[in-house]
Amino acid sequence: MKKILWIAAALLAVSPLAAQNATDAVLRSVEENNTTLRALREEVAAEQLANKTDIFLPGPDVEFSYLWGSPGGIGNRNDIRVTQSFDIATISGMKNRLADDRNRLVGLQYKSERIKVLLEAKQYCIELTYYNALRAEVAKRLRYARTLAEGYGERLERGDANRLEYNKAQLNLSAVEGEMARIEVERAALLSQLARLNGGAPVQFDDMLYGAQELPADFEAWYADAEQQNPLLQYVRTQVEVSKKEVKLNKTQALPTFSAGYMREKTLGQAYQGVTVGMSIPLWGNKNKVKQAKTAVIAAEARQEEARQQFYDQLQTLYLRADGLRQTAAKYRASLLSLNNTELLAKALNAGEISLLDYIVEIGLYYDTVNQALSAERDYRQAFADLSAVEL
Repeated sequence: MKKILWIAAALLAVSPLAAQNATDAVLRSVEENNTTLRALREEVAAEQLANKTDIFLPGPDVEFSYLWGSPGGIGNRNDIRVTQSFDIATISGMKNRLADDRNRLVGLQYKSERIKVLLEAKQYCIELTYYNALRAEVAKRLRYARTLAEGYGERLERGDANRLEYNKAQLNLSAVEGEMARIEVERAALLSQLARLNGGAPVQFDDMLYGAQELPADFEAWYADAEQQNPLLQYVRTQVEVSKKEVKLNKTQALPTFSAGYMREKTLGQAYQGVTVGMSIPLWGNKNKVKQAKTAVIAAEARQEEARQQFYDQLQTLYLRADGLRQTAAKYRASLLSLNNTELLAKALNAGEISLLDYIVEIGLYYDTVNQALSAERDYRQAFADLSAVEL
């Protein structure tokens, strides 16, 4: 009981680098082994290659003709023609730049899914940290409860205690043993969830301390940076850019397509050779394409504004919640440091100044405070993890 303030010291830790590195190690392992992310990486690679398939000029056309003359005296004729067609969108690099932007969209979709997976893993790490700390605290209670139960067993044999007091000590021991069993079940479930995210590979996580985390003092300044990092907002911004470039691309498709090449014609005693040029005029094929692309720009801009507003409102709510939980956790930490009566209660019990029932009730109040302090710290860390998910 003299070391029960250990939990307060744990909660007050401000720079446990090892604890932070343990969580980071788990996240790195999950990112590498997660089957969903692995499949998504392959899909991203395939889709990005697909976006780069139609950005080059078509292959040249080669024609060869051999014509038999009639009557036979005029001889035979053979022609060779080589032509290359080209369009403004391709030779100006417009298609290539549009493909790069589309690949950015694919990458941002992956980044968004990656954050979801890593945030889930981080929340499990926070839960495990909580249960590890709680297990260490309950282990102390269990050792003292066993000592107490054994002591009252011996006192009952000597006649210094009655059966009622002995039963109270045994019930107290059973309650602590039940709490420890529940903690082990929860830990096993959380480790199983982490193994699932880690591609089935088991994860070892025994940390009881959290890494140092300071809530931003100025929400607006912090939000300005978070807005730039958020993959969803980057996605809708890029989508607007892509839509605008598609408008320009569709406009160029309404322009003629040109071709140039070489031609040679050879007959009996005569030969002709020279260059050829051609032009294809699109009169009907691109009808309404530009209008549709402009409408898509308007829709993308509306999605961008709606996503930005929702992201702002969501982060503001998370910030206020995290700040409230931070203050609650700080109050619990202060209470644990200033209102610890465990040693006084133990001395009073040993001196016979209070009954065993009074001791169990009083120490139970302190244990509840410790549990609430651990829960408050966990809730704050989880809220902070949600708030700072864009930094994963």
